[in-house]
Amino acid sequence: MTIGLSTYSFFWQWHEPTNPAPLGLTAMVAKTAELGCDLLQVCDYPPLERYDAAAVTDLRAACTRHGVRLELGTRGLDPDHLHRYLALAETLEATLVRSMIRAEEADRAEELLREALPAYEQADVSIALETYEQVPISRMMAVIEAIDSPHLGVALDPANCVAALQTPASTIAATAPRVLNLHVKDFAFTRQAGWVGFTYAGARLGEGLLDYPAMISAVQPEQRGINQIVEHWLVWQGDSATTCALEDDWTRHNLHYLRAFTPTERTDPR
Repeated sequence: MTIGLSTYSFFWQWHEPTNPAPLGLTAMVAKTAELGCDLLQVCDYPPLERYDAAAVTDLRAACTRHGVRLELGTRGLDPDHLHRYLALAETLEATLVRSMIRAEEADRAEELLREALPAYEQADVSIALETYEQVPISRMMAVIEAIDSPHLGVALDPANCVAALQTPASTIAATAPRVLNLHVKDFAFTRQAGWVGFTYAGARLGEGLLDYPAMISAVQPEQRGINQIVEHWLVWQGDSATTCALEDDWTRHNLHYLRAFTPTERTDPR
């Protein structure tokens, strides 16, 4: 099991529309190493799909230089698209690609995955389908169980399914045996001004509603070799500098929190 970071840990730092000096992917690799991590999940990062062969080679060299491994993340089950990501994964020596079933693909998900998965199995690269609100957990799990491949499983993120009125606890219980990848972010509800409605957004780990000890008890990432990837749902703070500084603060805090859960120390940092 490895504790790693995601491009969602650096979202506001690479977000071109809001950051006047956006962080590039090789800089994120370097920063991942500076924070004491050796794994970065490049997830929903559109610039990667525009990389030419030279840029991919440069990224791989940066990973080697800084001792950082990669996982990849995309969306959708189109076999041609998944094959392109497999080619990227092989070049970048990534062993996992996270994807998501689009709502319009749900009825054909098993068919599409059966077409794409054999090449992944041959390359020893896994596909982890993320839990989120557009596709019911029961439907996603039915597809995974029907195919029943060790190279197909779940990228568990309990926060995502709340919008579909699926509780984090029920999401964990339904997916735990098939989890291949764990996204760790805390979350909370706050009242809107005037007490009309709520905002559902991120929180520093241990300060929101995620029952992290219960999640790892169910999933057992250490025993099963499941990587834990730090992500954030950080709300814009009004300007880029303030938001990016808080993003880094959350990352440092969350890494400290996770590292407190070692095989020899199981005290709940809360």
